[in-house]
Amino acid sequence: MFTGIVEECGRVESITPMANAIQMTVRSQLCGRTLKTGGSLAVNGCCLTATKVSGRGGSRLLQFDLLAETWKLTNFHALRPGAGVNLERAVRVGSRMDGHFVTGHIDGLGRIIRWEKSGSDHVLDIAPPANVMRYIIYKGSVAVDGISLTVAEARKKTFRIWIIPHTLEVTALGERKVGDEVNLEADLLGKYVERFVTAANS
Repeated sequence: MFTGIVEECGRVESITPMANAIQMTVRSQLCGRTLKTGGSLAVNGCCLTATKVSGRGGSRLLQFDLLAETWKLTNFHALRPGAGVNLERAVRVGSRMDGHFVTGHIDGLGRIIRWEKSGSDHVLDIAPPANVMRYIIYKGSVAVDGISLTVAEARKKTFRIWIIPHTLEVTALGERKVGDEVNLEADLLGKYVERFVTAANS
């Protein structure tokens, strides 16, 4: 379980196709210091298991084995060495929840259709798949590449969020452009509400 509060922007070191998986190595300056082999880390919002943690000092290399399904259903397939990725360690019991409940299970890929500066902030419009859009509500929560964000406007097939300078500075969003895909996870509470309502009416 995660909160959607990104701790650092890591850097992809390598992506290597293997016999049964795709091996991705990410360099971390913060999260890798306490992450152990077998531990969970949200990478662009996707919960991954570290298969190897190496390095000393302030920098760590984190290795992950990606299944073909994960590769296909996330924006990892668009990453290249040097690309920034949002990293967040699993939340600790008893710690403060500054974002919202994020499971690290990506619901779908959204496409950026507007991404521009507006005053001191940035406006970001995203076209999500229908299975995600059904849970998008005005002032509701959504995780975009693992970042907990508030929906500023919900239209029929798109939604808008505002990005403050701090979020732009500490995440990989600044490297995104119009046309890029982003990992989306809809609000968990919305999914449960839908399930309860459906069960009650059936």
